[in-house]
Amino acid sequence: MEARLDKFLWAARIFKTRTIAADACKNGRVMIDGVKQKPSRMVKEGDVIQVRKPPITYSFKILQAIQNRVGAKLVPEIMENVTTPDQYELLEMNRISGFVNRARGTGRPTKKERRELDDFVTPAFFGDFEDFDFDDDDDEEDFE
Repeated sequence: MEARLDKFLWAARIFKTRTIAADACKNGRVMIDGVKQKPSRMVKEGDVIQVRKPPITYSFKILQAIQNRVGAKLVPEIMENVTTPDQYELLEMNRISGFVNRARGTGRPTKKERRELDDFVTPAFFGDFEDFDFDDDDDEEDFE
């Protein structure tokens, strides 16, 4: 039995919607045997699909090509996860590092970055400015 690639990715619960699965194929994030595939490509039992969801690439072996979505408990009968352990190590390292997938300097600062900015702009050793005389009239007389 054969099924369309985008339909299979949706039916096997790799992607939440068929549209997202088709977009992933069009953008080159889904490969079979290292070759980027179109959403209309027919897949069959025994094919190994690589799906790139940054930061890692998942690999799935098709045990049964289906077109209709199945419950989460039935997914192990449909496909087998053959992702290498080094990919999961990469995911764990990314999780530990706390990397935020955002280009530096773009968008609003995070809460942590905002606090660091506030601490940098108003250091604690400056204290309050209540005792400081901003209205110093002596300087004006010197310039006349």
